[in-house]
Amino acid sequence: MKKFARMILTALAALALGAALTSCTESSQDKENQAKQDSYDHLVAEQPAGRMEYSPTREAINQWVKTWGKRGKISYVYIQNAKGEYGYFIMKGLPVPRCKMLTPTERVESRSEGVAVLPQPGMDGTYTSGSTCNAYYGFDATTGAYMEFTVGTNQSFFLFDQPMSMPEYATAKQLGPSSVKDVAKQS
Repeated sequence: MKKFARMILTALAALALGAALTSCTESSQDKENQAKQDSYDHLVAEQPAGRMEYSPTREAINQWVKTWGKRGKISYVYIQNAKGEYGYFIMKGLPVPRCKMLTPTERVESRSEGVAVLPQPGMDGTYTSGSTCNAYYGFDATTGAYMEFTVGTNQSFFLFDQPMSMPEYATAKQLGPSSVKDVAKQS
């Protein structure tokens, strides 16, 4: 009986030591992640996500698809500089961020050592860091000329599917080969 009691005490001591070691190895980050998860679980229980009968977001996306999913659709890009002055481009289709690609930009490889995410070359055979997302390009509506512009650092662009007649756009300077009048002649 004493031998059996000693085995139980030894097992309990081992469990207590294991629990103590486990709690000692829990990092501050683990504790904070657990606190965040506990908070999230509590909030979900108290305030579960509601259910919508209609999604205005899905409707807007579908309208975007309907608007821009047509071959030859023209876009009017108004650019505002830091002084509040406007200029415009008229493009075939939408301006495209330079960081968009037609092929995957990364390849995931699994090995016995772990998982590696490897960069892939772009269509031009070079690699990019994704830092070109503030540069946009496209083609002029009447001449097909390549155009590129950047945004950020006090420069913004506004995109429309028709020319704007609002006062702030009335003085916009033509920045590309096509004017609103040139496009109207083509229609």
